[in-house]
Amino acid sequence: MEKNNAFELTPTRRLALILGGSLSILLIPLIAMQFTNEVQWSVFDFIVAGVLLSGTGVTLELLLRKFKTFKTRFIAGAILFIIFFLIWVELAVGIFGTPFAGN
Repeated sequence: MEKNNAFELTPTRRLALILGGSLSILLIPLIAMQFTNEVQWSVFDFIVAGVLLSGTGVTLELLLRKFKTFKTRFIAGAILFIIFFLIWVELAVGIFGTPFAGN
């Protein structure tokens, strides 16, 4: 009996899910802006967030393609997400006080 591979997570399908997930995350502030004045993003904010999210996702995909063992994938992914989180926090609240955050 042949297996149904329609839902197999190929690298191309995984990349499409990553980019779709990035777009979905960007819809959250866009929708919030319609209902409240608490969220005030400019077009530039959406561009920066989109580049950061999709860049992290594409880098993760490249890491998954390069490293074959779970341990190396996990370590590389954890380092990538720590870097992503630190950049996101710096852009959001300027925790380190760099000019990068607008201080």
